[in-house]
Amino acid sequence: MVIICALGAASQDVFLSGKGIRSQLDASSNEYVEEFKLGAKLNVEHVLFATGGGATNAAVTFSRQGLQASFIGRVGKDIAGHGVLSELDKEHIDTSKTIYDEQQGTQYSTILLTETGERTILVYRGAAQAHTAAEYEQVDFKEFEWLYVSSFGGAFEALSVIFEHAKQSGVKVAFNPGQAELDQPELLKGLLNDVTVLILNKDEAALVVEGGSSEELARHLMHYVPVVVVSDGPNGVVATDGKTIIEAGMYEDVPVLDRTGAGDAFGSGFVSYYSQGKSLKESVVFASANSTSVVTMYGAKDGILHQGVALHEMPIKEREF
Repeated sequence: MVIICALGAASQDVFLSGKGIRSQLDASSNEYVEEFKLGAKLNVEHVLFATGGGATNAAVTFSRQGLQASFIGRVGKDIAGHGVLSELDKEHIDTSKTIYDEQQGTQYSTILLTETGERTILVYRGAAQAHTAAEYEQVDFKEFEWLYVSSFGGAFEALSVIFEHAKQSGVKVAFNPGQAELDQPELLKGLLNDVTVLILNKDEAALVVEGGSSEELARHLMHYVPVVVVSDGPNGVVATDGKTIIEAGMYEDVPVLDRTGAGDAFGSGFVSYYSQGKSLKESVVFASANSTSVVTMYGAKDGILHQGVALHEMPIKEREF
């Protein structure tokens, strides 16, 4: 059994949907936007409370795939934090190394869902943006075989400590950086020497290296890490370990209810397989299936697949690097 720890954000989420929350095409940007008149009252037909955050979502994937999963992140001493940890406990995830913030509350997100599954997220970061290096100096990473590190609110000093301790302990690191890390690409690149698997979507990859296509971006990222995965939503994914290149299309065309957590499901799905010695191709197939399942349900966790689920064929090619 692979022993893995997910580090990063934990969040209490509330999803709001209804006829009053809708999208429309903005002519100037050619993008869909949500618009609300100030002072207006919007009717909401559906309210759903769930938990989220990249690290907790990933930990659930790992646990459901039979890995020995732990979570390390920051929460407040509040009802939201208690709810997040209670749900992880039910998923058989070790939360004993959770860091509690005495001043700030647990990250809280209000998610406005449109009829197309797109969403606007209002986020209170709270405890999740206050990581310090000192907190992680005290963590013993030797018990883990893998770390899965997601958004850290731009806390590069804390990330440096985590990655250095992982290297000293012979622990492999999978990294799915958040926007706050991507906003400082030079600092981000300085961390990559200690990373085994780097997972980014196409737009994120373009913030780190030059390149037009997903394959070009993946090839350029290979200068920094041994394994690169670049996803592009319904357009598929490119993954490479410098020996072969995997190019995959859409796993399945399904009705999308909510895209929240799709990226977390993909990244953690890939690592859950790859960490167990599965091939790049097998890992991409499961990652795609896990992400596809998540978008068919509300919230980031309900659609996460369980161990033993039957997977079907998908458009996928493998060739030499």
